[in-house]
Amino acid sequence: MHVIGAGGRSGAALCRTLLVQGNNIIPLIRNPERYRTGLAGVGLSPGEHMAGGGSLRKPRIVDLTGPANTLKAALTDAAIVVCTAHARNIPAILNAAPPEARIVALGSTRKFTRWPDAHGNGVLQGEQALLTSGRNGVILHPTMIYGAAGENNVQRLAALLKYLPLIPLPDGGRALVQPIYQNDVTASLVAAINKNWTGPHSLVIAGAAPVNYRGFVHLVARAAGLTVRPVISVPAAPLIAAAALTRLAPGLPDIGPAEIRRLLEDKAFDIGPMVRTLGVVPVSLETGLAHLFGKN
Repeated sequence: MHVIGAGGRSGAALCRTLLVQGNNIIPLIRNPERYRTGLAGVGLSPGEHMAGGGSLRKPRIVDLTGPANTLKAALTDAAIVVCTAHARNIPAILNAAPPEARIVALGSTRKFTRWPDAHGNGVLQGEQALLTSGRNGVILHPTMIYGAAGENNVQRLAALLKYLPLIPLPDGGRALVQPIYQNDVTASLVAAINKNWTGPHSLVIAGAAPVNYRGFVHLVARAAGLTVRPVISVPAAPLIAAAALTRLAPGLPDIGPAEIRRLLEDKAFDIGPMVRTLGVVPVSLETGLAHLFGKN
């Protein structure tokens, strides 16, 4: 099994689970230092062998945007290719992987945004490449992922909430969000790896239920042990202007204009297909946050 992006948050978490289950993994990485750091974040080290028989083989250094023959050589013996790197790399992977290799890739629900950006467009391109390839496999589109070692979504929000006496949100935080816990992303990837797909598929994976941003912010504050501050409704334009100041203030997390615009979008999804297809029932946001902040 070849795991592309094994040093990233989702890649490292996946490697740990696969090793415990006794799988042998060949990591494909670009940056050896990031790979070591990513593994350390989930309690692993390069070349580790698990009691169950799983082992991390010597990593293969590959730049997915580099020469095609290098990637093809790295995947020449692949039966299953798992890509936790950005979905924009799927066309190159399809061209390089053996025709019989099963493909499992991570995309993003960013593909649904009303404000297209390079990230979302890259996901759409990768998905289209897989769906028109005829290959056996799936691209999983997670919502906002939280709970991974070093993730910067919920933990960055908690860091910001320490400094704010009031929580300014566009439209008062009425738009919906449905974050997914990292363990459920990992479980979904494992289920997708073990499923015998016929042809290419696309599937959204999300948390148990949507919550509005106002409720989301309050849940994060409570889980982090912070005082719950009032939410005030502020138009997006002034927030975008104020967000530029976060790049100038030491200690404050950086917030980009696109992030604020996306706070106006509903990001709610039916998890029925995820549960039926993968057999993964995601945890509630309250449960995931309790695990993240050490309350369980």
